[in-house]
Amino acid sequence: YWAAAGILCYVGAYVFITYDDYDHFFEDVYTLIPAVVIIAVGTLLFIIGLIGCCATIRESRCGLASFVIILLLVFITEVVVVVLGYIYRAKVEDEVDHSIQKVYDAYSGTNPDAASRAIDYVQRQLRCCGIHNYSDWENTKWFKETKNNSVPLSCCRATSTNCTGSLAHPMDLYSEGCEALVVKKLQEIMMYVIWAALAFAAIQLLGMLCACVVLCRRSRDPAYELLITGGTYA
Repeated sequence: YWAAAGILCYVGAYVFITYDDYDHFFEDVYTLIPAVVIIAVGTLLFIIGLIGCCATIRESRCGLASFVIILLLVFITEVVVVVLGYIYRAKVEDEVDHSIQKVYDAYSGTNPDAASRAIDYVQRQLRCCGIHNYSDWENTKWFKETKNNSVPLSCCRATSTNCTGSLAHPMDLYSEGCEALVVKKLQEIMMYVIWAALAFAAIQLLGMLCACVVLCRRSRDPAYELLITGGTYA
C-alpha cells in the first residue's frame, strides 16, 4: 500500500505539472479534481497501510474491521475518480476548441507574457504550428503587425537549421496544427489518472478480500480453550 500511495501521488503531481504547461488552452480548473482526489487518496494510503499492518499482525477484529471499512470508502472514492476522469476527458476537445483561438490572438512574440510562452512551448514540444496548420498565423494580430510574412520560430522544424519562420519556405515549418495535439495530450493525461485509479481500486479489492479472510478466521477462533490436565480444569 505504501508503494501504491507513492505511485498515486506521483501520478497526481504529474497531472498538476503538465496541466501548468497547458492551462492556457484549458480553462476549466475543475479538470484537476481527479488529480487532487488521487493525491489525497495516495496520502491516505500511507496511513491505511500502517493500520492494515498493525491490525493483521495483532489479528485485531476491531482493527481489521476498521481497515476493511476504510478500504471500502477509498475504493468508492477511486470509482468516483474514474467517473470524473471520463467526464472531463470528454470535455477536453470542447474546452480547447473554445479557448485556443483566444490564446493565439493574444500572442505578442517579443513580450515575455504567459500566452506567448505557452504557444512557443506547445509548438516546440508537440512539433506543431498554428491551430489547424501554419496558415492560421496569417489571421492573428501579431502576424499582421509584424508584416514580415513569417510565423514564430517555434514553428520551425528541429531539423531545419536556417529556418526563419518565413511562409515562403513552408517545408521548414511543422505542418500539423496544435489543437488536435493539445487535445490528444490532455486526454492522455486524464487517461493516466483513470488507469491509476482503476489499478489501485483492484489492489484495494484484493486488500479487502485478504482482510475479510483474516477477520473471518479470527471470528471462528474460540475465545478460550478448556484444558484438562490430570482431572483439573485449567
